[in-house]
Amino acid sequence: MNVEQRLTDLRARLNEREYAAFVSLSPATNQYLADFRGTTSAIIVTPDEARFLCDFRYTEQAQEQVKGDYVIEEIKGSFVKRVGERLAAMGVKPVAFEPQYMSVDQLRALESAADTEFMPDNALVSALRMVKDAGEIAQLREASALAEGVLADLKAELREGLTERELAARFEYEFKRRGASGASFDTIALFGSRSSLPHGEPGDRALTEGDVVLLDFGCRLNGYCSDLTRTYAFGTIPPSWFQAIYDLTLTAQRNALESLRAGVSCRDVDAAARDIISDAGYGSHFGHGLGHGVGIEIHEGPRLNPESDVTLEAGMVVTVEPGVYLPDQGGVRIEDLVAVTEDGCDILSSTPKELELITT
Repeated sequence: MNVEQRLTDLRARLNEREYAAFVSLSPATNQYLADFRGTTSAIIVTPDEARFLCDFRYTEQAQEQVKGDYVIEEIKGSFVKRVGERLAAMGVKPVAFEPQYMSVDQLRALESAADTEFMPDNALVSALRMVKDAGEIAQLREASALAEGVLADLKAELREGLTERELAARFEYEFKRRGASGASFDTIALFGSRSSLPHGEPGDRALTEGDVVLLDFGCRLNGYCSDLTRTYAFGTIPPSWFQAIYDLTLTAQRNALESLRAGVSCRDVDAAARDIISDAGYGSHFGHGLGHGVGIEIHEGPRLNPESDVTLEAGMVVTVEPGVYLPDQGGVRIEDLVAVTEDGCDILSSTPKELELITT
């Protein structure tokens, strides 16, 4: 992780926008800028210095983890207020922050303690984070490999009577047992007609022969996330409607992957999948965006959807996850994690996508 280069890039942006400093209370931003992985910290970056602030709980951890030329300070009392007082003592005006990562209460606490103008700007660190370096892409590939190994093992253990909630719990246990810090989001395991719920919560539905099995899962390894969805049939293939929407979803995903490369707009990649599904008469059954960025957070920029005005760049990592969901029948989603390249894409996940019948 080249923290110094990231600080250099951030300072260049501060200079372009004529900001005297940048302040962050975001765990994700602070991991990116300092490699710190605790939940409570603050970073202040100016053209000449970088300060890392934390309370007693994280001082020793910060001394071990924080990279770059940061001055580490332990502060006591009201954390956000102390950060504001540090800004006041530094006399920096104006101070930039990313509003998507700061609550109204936090901003008000900073404003009450620091006599400065706070400038909202979402195009600072978040914009830098959208383009991953080779090390980050390697971390994402490793996280995906761990999660896919769990899928391969648990898929072989599927039995009638297993509930959605039990299967989701097994995924999350295995993630940690194999070295991940945990799941990168709440695991989705849905059986039968419940597979039509795009982000359904696993419940007490027990697996039975002929069920659709939709699994959407990922782990967090070394500070980076993975994300994968596969849809299976258990015991016997469901009626013909299922084969039809499975083939359609797979065709749509492949078309989107073929269109994905640097210089293409996110909305055009979304359209490459959405148009196929719509032309087949299922447009109303694909209501979410095609994908999203993945990195330190499970949902980052860019977004692949019909409204996105972002142009893809080499190094961006996104999911490509079309789906078709038929209420009270079932659904299909197929998702891969993909790194954008100059002339195409590098699929970071390797689990097969052809329809698989799981038998006991």
